[in-house]
Amino acid sequence: MSIDPYPHRGSHYYRPSLFGGFAYFPPVIKWLLLSNTGIWLFMLFFGRFSAGGYPISYVIYDLFALNPLSGGFKLWELVTYLFIHGGFLHLFFNMFALWMFGMQLENDWGSRKFLTFYMTTGIGAGLSNLFIAPLFAPPVATIGASGAIYGVLIAFGMLYPDQPIYLYFLLPIKAKYFVAFYIMLELFSGVTGTSDGIAHFAHLGGALVGFIYILLDQKGYSLDEYLMRLKAWLESRRKPSLRVFHRNEEITDAKFEDVDESRQRRDKEKEKLQRRVDEILDKISKSGYASLTEEEKRILFEASKKLDT
Repeated sequence: MSIDPYPHRGSHYYRPSLFGGFAYFPPVIKWLLLSNTGIWLFMLFFGRFSAGGYPISYVIYDLFALNPLSGGFKLWELVTYLFIHGGFLHLFFNMFALWMFGMQLENDWGSRKFLTFYMTTGIGAGLSNLFIAPLFAPPVATIGASGAIYGVLIAFGMLYPDQPIYLYFLLPIKAKYFVAFYIMLELFSGVTGTSDGIAHFAHLGGALVGFIYILLDQKGYSLDEYLMRLKAWLESRRKPSLRVFHRNEEITDAKFEDVDESRQRRDKEKEKLQRRVDEILDKISKSGYASLTEEEKRILFEASKKLDT
């Protein structure tokens, strides 16, 4: 498959290329490609070695695959299962879809929002696989980023519905029809209990969470923004602890006054910075992250460090 990433530029548009240099990739897409591929290569070369009498691959699946609730489920598996793949084709098609549909999303949204969306849909896919899939088929361990990829797919179809996707590099089809076809196919396969070893309800769960996420985001309820506000609020509430050591009353009074003046200066600086951060967050709420200047982005990036001192 191939895709026209900028359909509104007429015949003169830039088409992303896998051969244009890896530096072209936005940070989250690059990190996901490297981490997923690196883990697969590790499993390929070292999975057959033993650790504690068990193959390393078995240990990794037991600790990090998404195991059923009745089969040793651990909370962190809702994240770690996204980075484990069972074979080259499983990895390749997931990473190819991530590149094809995720590049434009990250470039338009920014890296933090895209990562929040990707992990949210991946966790949602895992929860769907834990609680809904067993109603239609025996519960089994699940691996792979497909649930999050379906979240990315549904987001692309909702935000760029008329953008053409070329099936087999020949047949153009609008993104909204392409996405609808895949969702209907997954729904049919999941409900009929197709025994093909594919976690259909994880795919559907990721797509559903992605659908809800985009709807809320379009109405102004941005999870990414709320998480950033929560982080800033928590850090602003943290107070530095003071511990004064003294030998006598005179020395104690002098040191405490110096520390108190320094603390007042820091508090004033924090209040000023917090007001500036609140202004930037309000701007994001009204106009989106893309409306920020580079200086405002830098202030947000460094705010957590400054508020924590």
